[in-house]
Amino acid sequence: MNHDFAIVILAAGLGTRMKSRQAKVLHRAGGKTLIELVTSTAVRLVPPERVYVVIGHQGGLVRQVLEGSGVRFVEQTEQLGTGHAIASGRGCLDASGKRLLVLYGDCPLVTPGTLEALMRRHVESGAAATVLTTTLENPSGYGRILRGSSGAVQAIVEEKAATPEQKSIREINSGMYCFETAPLFEALAALRPDNPAKEYYLTDVIAGMVGRGLKVEACHTAESSEVLGINTRVELAAVDAVLRSREVRRLMLEGVTIQKPETVIIDAGVSVGEDTVVEPFVQVLGRCRIAANCWIRAHSIISDSVLGEGVVVEPFSIIQESEVQRGARIGPFARLRAGNIVGAEARVGNFVELKKTAFGARSKAMHLAYLGDAAVGADVNVGAGTITCNYDGTAKHPTVIDDGAFVGSNSTLVAPLQVGSGAYVAAGSVLTENVPAEALGIARCRQTNKPGWAAKRKKKTG
Repeated sequence: MNHDFAIVILAAGLGTRMKSRQAKVLHRAGGKTLIELVTSTAVRLVPPERVYVVIGHQGGLVRQVLEGSGVRFVEQTEQLGTGHAIASGRGCLDASGKRLLVLYGDCPLVTPGTLEALMRRHVESGAAATVLTTTLENPSGYGRILRGSSGAVQAIVEEKAATPEQKSIREINSGMYCFETAPLFEALAALRPDNPAKEYYLTDVIAGMVGRGLKVEACHTAESSEVLGINTRVELAAVDAVLRSREVRRLMLEGVTIQKPETVIIDAGVSVGEDTVVEPFVQVLGRCRIAANCWIRAHSIISDSVLGEGVVVEPFSIIQESEVQRGARIGPFARLRAGNIVGAEARVGNFVELKKTAFGARSKAMHLAYLGDAAVGADVNVGAGTITCNYDGTAKHPTVIDDGAFVGSNSTLVAPLQVGSGAYVAAGSVLTENVPAEALGIARCRQTNKPGWAAKRKKKTG
């Protein structure tokens, strides 16, 4: 932890080029909001209480997103530029530490390693300010870095003010800086909004420091993708692709087989054990933990769920906010809605839907069933077409199926209802009363056959 640094994250703007009613930093990439991504990087460098997020547009929502993170907030009531954003927090930032690292809420790709290199360069150089720079093949639109003979930064020239010779420079300003706090606020106090937008810019702080003879250094990173900011939905998609590619690469290096990784979507922070296989077009979203030796087959979607060792998820299955225990098998075309626990070695087959259901070890529901608000014991067989009628139009009611019970096909269990241990339910039954243990429950009309009825009907209608 760099205890003599504080970090300020600029996140007050709306981001008009996003064409959105939502503040830019609340848009998502890699499964998290942009501000969450940047903040999670910041708190790996300094303690959370030394991270300050400058908020403005939809600041209340930004606070909600970061609730529990331990970071602090600075309100910028008017958005008058990057320099004004820092100045808005002078009361707390001036006393927060000897040095300040400035980040942006819409630049989520920069890594802790790159920022640590920037901070280290700043301290070792003894500069008043240090700029993170990179080199681009096409630097159009970025401010160019002008260096002196010693390598120190002489100026940052914006594209619109650059000469043709300066435009040929490919080293650009990332907009991320380290500052010594005291000279920073002295320079901010001298800023003037002498530009068409009438705003106060941090780039003018750099010019002011150089003009006063203060040392300004640069820290160059070869990883130019890390400084990519987001202004449009196109750039948001590009950043999302980079983040997801990083996650897929990380998991493969940790021993996960991912087939056609360019088709797989995995959110940041997902945990997957070694020797698990992930087939094409799978999505693993939110706070998922998948153990070793699992097999996630094509086109399945798993979100906010826990899968035990050796679980198989067959193609086109959906698992949401559920736990699937060791050796269980789900799908194909199964749907686990929120709140399920599927026991070890259980089978939930094709076109079976579970909701708020505990489904016991080694139990089976192989085809075309719906089990909602149910507690199913171990070694239960649920026949094809079985449903629990858990909703009476006003409230939900539970169904309990005890260990070893056998529920025949096309049975309808009208909750509240209990099928006892080892009991049988005859196929096609509509049960409204409990079935005792080891009993047979039958609830259907006796079949009546009428000889010759079909022939008579054909003769009459023919």
